[in-house]
Amino acid sequence: MNVSAHIEAVHTELRRRNPGEAEFHQAATEVLDSLAPALERHPEYVDSGILERLCEPERQLIFRVPWVDDAGAVRVNRGFRVEFNSALGPYKGGLRFHPSVNLGIVKFLGFEQIFKNALTGMAIGGGKGGADFDPKGRSDGEIMRFCQSFMTELHRHLGEHTDVPAGDIGVGAREIGYLFGQYKRITNRYEAGVLTGKPVAWGGSHARTEATGYGAVYFAQEMLATRGDGFDGRRVVISGSGNVAVYAVEKAHALGGRVVACSDSSGYLVDEDGIDLELLKEIKEVRRSRISAYAEVKPNARFSDRGTVYDVPCDIALPCATQNEVRREDAVALVKNGVLAVAEGANMPCTPEAVEVLREAGVLFGPGKAANAGGVATSALEMQQNAARDSWSFEETESRLAAVMRGVHAQCRATAEAYGGNADDYVLGANVAGFLRVAEAMAAQGVV
Repeated sequence: MNVSAHIEAVHTELRRRNPGEAEFHQAATEVLDSLAPALERHPEYVDSGILERLCEPERQLIFRVPWVDDAGAVRVNRGFRVEFNSALGPYKGGLRFHPSVNLGIVKFLGFEQIFKNALTGMAIGGGKGGADFDPKGRSDGEIMRFCQSFMTELHRHLGEHTDVPAGDIGVGAREIGYLFGQYKRITNRYEAGVLTGKPVAWGGSHARTEATGYGAVYFAQEMLATRGDGFDGRRVVISGSGNVAVYAVEKAHALGGRVVACSDSSGYLVDEDGIDLELLKEIKEVRRSRISAYAEVKPNARFSDRGTVYDVPCDIALPCATQNEVRREDAVALVKNGVLAVAEGANMPCTPEAVEVLREAGVLFGPGKAANAGGVATSALEMQQNAARDSWSFEETESRLAAVMRGVHAQCRATAEAYGGNADDYVLGANVAGFLRVAEAMAAQGVV
């Protein structure tokens, strides 16, 4: 079977075995469509069924999560953990608590995680999990009871050498604390390395909170540097206003950029003076309010619930909200306004149609599996510190994060040039580089 026919056969079987999972299909298609040059050079990966095994999770867990709300009513949610690939190390990937979570979403995230983790050069495999639970509007007591019920089932599948979750949308330091407490209670072990994203006071890593946002900015900076450019004096638009977006704002400002807009699910905010980071943190992290409250405090800022944040002219765009938020028309608007670079701070925030528009226009485009790898890289650094019973300074950890992101960028460019001839093709570079590292390990370990 030739390479193209083999890839199409894998596509067909994936769609047959995973009906209705649109996000997983999208993530898998984006990777598979990049791999022909790698498979032509390494036909042994065709014969050994590497693609077929890569597209099938090693383990898929779905479980009931019953809990009691403050009114005494019994609630039931559904929990998930997809342990996708452990060829490079223990499964590593976050937990997402959001009403949109379903098996297809978790599988798309877990599949992306395989290649993202491989690009970091760390010894971590790919996995993802979560629940269709919405922490918004819930009391601390309700969130604690939910987390305890969730971990009561999940704990039997975790371990610092087996599966190490972190946080994601809806799962921050508070949720990680409740999850870890229940794990410790059930197992009677203080196994600090079983969860990452912990507060620094009890086993967490400095710079972990900042890592994904910082990392996306570092990656964008590296892309721009290839054209003799950078953030200094540039207008920046960032979607979202959660953890990733907040720290992308911080690092973009530190590098001389001016972030003029950000957003949440209610609309977007424009502040031509540059987003006031402390005010944004207070509104989103302390008050837990909508972003429109920012404009109520700063009279020169404006809030809009019409259109999208990508209607705001910018030189650099960092989508940091959620999957498929950047549509074709948004990409057209970005190109029309002269955007130079787009780096995905979220997981798969650009639709395939949007990516096509950006790449055809010659915009530097950093896919999420490369551009937002800083979060999981720093989680792996947290695991190292836990294993050594050690704690590094913020400066040391950030220095290592920056080095990882420079390495990811260099790896993507070198691979893209070697397998496609165009070093600016970061999609090809990221997919092929990640695939080759995982495929080599899978082939060496036999058919398992």
